[in-house]
Amino acid sequence: MTPGSNIPLSAARVTVDVAAPVRLDVSGLLLTADGKVRSDDDFIFYNQPTGPGVTYRSGGGAAPDAITVDTGAIPPGIEKIVVTASPDAAGQTFQGIEPTATIRNADDNSVLGTFTPPQLGTETALVVVEVYLRNGAWKARAVGQGYANGLAGIATDFGVSVEEPAPAPAAQPVTAPATPPAPPMQTPVTPPAPPTPPAAPPIGAGKINLDKGRVSLQKNQTVSLVKGGRPLLSQVKMGLGWEPAFRGKDIDLDASVIAYGPQRNHIDSCYFGKLSILNGAIKHSGDNLTGEGGGDDEVIVVDLGRIPPEATGLVFTVNSFSGQKFTEVAKAYCRLLDAATGEELVRFDLTGAEAQTGVMMAKMIKQFSGEWEMTAMGDFVKSRTVRGMVKPAAQAL
Repeated sequence: MTPGSNIPLSAARVTVDVAAPVRLDVSGLLLTADGKVRSDDDFIFYNQPTGPGVTYRSGGGAAPDAITVDTGAIPPGIEKIVVTASPDAAGQTFQGIEPTATIRNADDNSVLGTFTPPQLGTETALVVVEVYLRNGAWKARAVGQGYANGLAGIATDFGVSVEEPAPAPAAQPVTAPATPPAPPMQTPVTPPAPPTPPAAPPIGAGKINLDKGRVSLQKNQTVSLVKGGRPLLSQVKMGLGWEPAFRGKDIDLDASVIAYGPQRNHIDSCYFGKLSILNGAIKHSGDNLTGEGGGDDEVIVVDLGRIPPEATGLVFTVNSFSGQKFTEVAKAYCRLLDAATGEELVRFDLTGAEAQTGVMMAKMIKQFSGEWEMTAMGDFVKSRTVRGMVKPAAQAL
């Protein structure tokens, strides 16, 4: 599964386990339509392993922790169960750790889906997947959104009280008027709860978005196409441009976009030989044979509001059908514009070059919340046509 993709659940009871090279703490939260728990009883974890329709199972260090959801036992009013994970070691981040969630039929252990969140860094806790009710049917969705302040941050954001309980024996020592103080062996028990963390930001907080205007990306950086807290669901243009590295030489490159479904399945490709796909939601401006002239050499128009739900990933590529290498190309870039105003929203300049005939410039992935994210890529591939880009682009999603 890829971020934002979903699958129908063919089993009434499902188990989600999350495996990683290090020990993880896995938890589940039962959420109402407003995205909050009803009470702290809806937070299911190692200290509270059972709840209505949801149970926690410890792997004991030898196996991954897991959350089992019995959809038939979920109480009315609960529309979503989110499964979270955090490294067991205090302060450890997901940098260099690739957790993988596996969704299984809880009765026969058959695998229904797997998901490995991409590009993790300073996060210390993740909402990995969610099991949710939609039109009377239960589904599972890949999420992969993180927090920098641990599992307590996630719990706080979903309405769980994580305040440290007052140590009653210390605050109010029990002393009867005619009784001597308690002997030393009656030491008050120190509560295990951690200090209250600061309130967590919403999921995805801290991401680059469009609130401050034009964004210039570096390789592998991501921008959320959100402005003023609302996803950008309008027509955008992906302009791709290049210049010959040597004066007087023509460069014939072809810009394309490849559309994928939630399982990285190839849906269609838009290029000079097929100028419109997805019922016109994506259109190509046509072929530029020289690379000469200012401005964008080729433009691909994407109507985000008309992209069908089965298309969740777009990869923008550039190829040299004539066999010219990118070491012969200068000033290659891609930029995202608002089609209505012409305003440049996002730009990525290709700063390196390899002696290859293809490059994946950028990808756009639809998130579970409905917003699109654009990530700068700049990854070179040996391929003169978009057909040869389909497989490596799928692997890069």
